[in-house]
Amino acid sequence: MQRATAEAWYQALRPRVFTATYVPMGLAGIAALGDGAFDAPVFLLALIGTLLLQSAANLINEYMDFRRGADRLKQAGQGMTIKNKILAPASVRNGAVITTLAGCLVGLLLLAGSGPLLWIIGIGGVLVAISYTAGPFPLAYHGLGEIAVAIFMGPAIVVGAYYVMSPAVTEARISELSLISTPIALMVAAILHANNIRDMDADRAVNKRTLAVIFGIRFARAEYIFLVLGAYIAQALVIVAGLLPLATLLTLITLPEAIRLIRIFNSSRAVPLLHQAQGRTAKLHGQFGLLLVLGWAFTLIAS
Repeated sequence: MQRATAEAWYQALRPRVFTATYVPMGLAGIAALGDGAFDAPVFLLALIGTLLLQSAANLINEYMDFRRGADRLKQAGQGMTIKNKILAPASVRNGAVITTLAGCLVGLLLLAGSGPLLWIIGIGGVLVAISYTAGPFPLAYHGLGEIAVAIFMGPAIVVGAYYVMSPAVTEARISELSLISTPIALMVAAILHANNIRDMDADRAVNKRTLAVIFGIRFARAEYIFLVLGAYIAQALVIVAGLLPLATLLTLITLPEAIRLIRIFNSSRAVPLLHQAQGRTAKLHGQFGLLLVLGWAFTLIAS
């Protein structure tokens, strides 16, 4: 039966993928620290606000996928608390409303000490959180999920978090921060794409047109390779451009796991194995981001 417990809400909120917030926030923080612009209270407030909006997106996704029948045929997946009768649909809907409003409130507090760029990033973030699976044109149902996630869980968070700590940031620095965030943008999109590969058959049955469904398994496997290996290649290019320190190549420690995951997605259609690999992709994103930030931190300490 339905049980509105802390464990149930933990499952619905999907904290395993909160690395999608922690990694870009960490990158923004270390960039600001290196530039002498780090503001701990503002950074913490921005982190809370971003986590609230990611929680809202997860709950909206949970509720709308149930309403649209997208989880009806799924064999595995995160959340699915409504389908498994762990939480009532109304409870998840109310949770989505509360976290969205709370995230907006934090955004308004940050706006008091920031500038107009935050309006654009903040409103865009809220719209993506809502329209990812809700509204008349849900992004995830029209092949736009990876693009939306890459932008708003990559450069938008990095630039936005840096901006609230240093509203006087130059356009040139914003462009640099956007380039610096490219590797993690690709890696976070890989988390979602791994999810879409796992759910291909279930999504096709309910006309959820992810890129994997639209273009098929061969394209989907190639896209996974592009996103995962592309993160390492993009990082190397950003280092060559002088925007990241050489020590951030600590991320190469994770390359063997990336290769193992590519092999799994290239050779298997077994949902249980792909579900495990999707979780490992989220861990890879978190480890990649942590090592990138640590490498930068070591450079700052040594300088």
